[in-house]
Amino acid sequence: MKYFFAFIAIGWIFPAFSQKPSAARLKEAIQAKLSGIEGNFGIAFKDLQSNQTLFINEKENFHAASTMKTPVMIEVFKQAKEGKFKLTDSILVKNEFKSIVDGSTFSLDISDDSADGMYKMIGKKMTIYDLTYQMIIVSSNLATNILIDLVDAKKANATMRDFGAKDIQVVRGVEDSKAFQLGMNNSVTAYDLMVIFEKIARKKAIDRTSSEGMTDILFDQKFNEIIPAKLPKEVKVAHKTGSITGVQHDSGIVFLPDGRKYVLILLSKNLKDPKAGVRTLADVSEMIYDFVK
Repeated sequence: MKYFFAFIAIGWIFPAFSQKPSAARLKEAIQAKLSGIEGNFGIAFKDLQSNQTLFINEKENFHAASTMKTPVMIEVFKQAKEGKFKLTDSILVKNEFKSIVDGSTFSLDISDDSADGMYKMIGKKMTIYDLTYQMIIVSSNLATNILIDLVDAKKANATMRDFGAKDIQVVRGVEDSKAFQLGMNNSVTAYDLMVIFEKIARKKAIDRTSSEGMTDILFDQKFNEIIPAKLPKEVKVAHKTGSITGVQHDSGIVFLPDGRKYVLILLSKNLKDPKAGVRTLADVSEMIYDFVK
């Protein structure tokens, strides 16, 4: 079987010498690629023109890491649409939050947050839009917790159910250690993330204007080591990453220059070599792009 996978992987490197591979062969080639990395993977791909899909462990649960920030963004735009607030409204930047376990307070550690510049804003005000932007493009945990306090994780979870994402769990903010110790964690599946990104891509996430606004934010993602890493510069990607120990995720919409687009979700866990995992997932993204183009 190892020789068979090796043959598939080698064959994929030289597509010019053969006909365009089938979706089944693409899946086999991806599985061969992933077999060289110690870890678990979940993949969901959907071509939004042909509706062709490719799934690998698409219903398996993964720790959400920062991919849960996309559902939070959706809930922010939803409540703004409902008139609960305006995206231009300003709110206080704080660093004190309540655990969902017992209501005790906790604060975030600047050393654990990729957006350390946000901490200079504590005690000042920022617009809801700017907090949402920071939550997505640099994955600010501080902005995330402020926004979850604003919109309520339970409501974000309910909106995911309305979208048809039945298994995704948005239960808490970031660094709620008491909840973590009790296993009360945000989780996602590749399939559910595909569902919500397809809604955004088809401009049906809340409404057209909201979908376009969220896409514009996702285009500005600063962490581009996975889905966009090996794609041509003219290809645009609106996406949200996520990472914790042993976990590397990317999820988003790929826009081709000719107007076609597809949704791609790449999840991983139990990675023994995270850097190798990132490189491999970037290779998978490139393989899917070569299949679609």
